[in-house]
Amino acid sequence: MHFMIVPEEWTGEIRFHSLEFPKGFRSVKVEVAVGEVTWRTSLFPQKSGSYFLPMKSDACRRAGIAEGDDVTVELTLL
Repeated sequence: MHFMIVPEEWTGEIRFHSLEFPKGFRSVKVEVAVGEVTWRTSLFPQKSGSYFLPMKSDACRRAGIAEGDDVTVELTLL
């Protein structure tokens, strides 16, 4: 499994959503799309105020991405 830091400009909307729909550990459920590959997971807050996104190994393999690659990710808050 790999992890990605969510861009800081997204954190305000994510934080608002987390207050509206509270989950354990202040996580936020999302659907992730990388190209044609989609999966559901949660974003988790960091002490710095940003969030990290778990990138499932199977999804990375199917999307053809590896550690260190620049990746365009589409997130849908659930």
